[in-house]
Amino acid sequence: MPVILPVNGVMPQIPEDCFVAPNATIVGDVTMGADCSIWFNAVVRGDVNKIRMGNKVNIQDGACIHCTFEKTETLLGNNVSVGHNAIVHGCVVEDNVLIGMGAIVMDNAHIGTGSIIAAGAVVLEGTIVPPGSIFAGVPAKKVKEVSPELLKGEVERIADNYLKYSSWFK
Repeated sequence: MPVILPVNGVMPQIPEDCFVAPNATIVGDVTMGADCSIWFNAVVRGDVNKIRMGNKVNIQDGACIHCTFEKTETLLGNNVSVGHNAIVHGCVVEDNVLIGMGAIVMDNAHIGTGSIIAAGAVVLEGTIVPPGSIFAGVPAKKVKEVSPELLKGEVERIADNYLKYSSWFK
């Protein structure tokens, strides 16, 4: 059974059409949209501030979503994929974004619509990622624009695939 716990009387809000893996953890002030999925060993910790997810968000295996007490909340738009073992902390991620495997997105970063954060990238505190950008490296810097083919072939494909994968477990 997944660990789903209230914190200070606030219970996570998880629609029935979402998939939560048996060993995932979701606690506190977390609100998920429709068709989201929280995968194996992922942690969504709304204990110190709020976490909001749009529709069709997937938090892949081992990823951690958190925020900073009384300072930053975490807001994820629609159609967001957070790759395996990524950390997304106290930031804003707009719609149609891919956060690559092992990437770290720090407090007060703002990831624009249609962007990709490359695997292993470290997006430093306060970084603004313009819409349609690919950021890579440590620290992450813009390396190029997201083409329409890449947006459809990666960002949209991965989000759609995770919706399909979650149906296998329901």
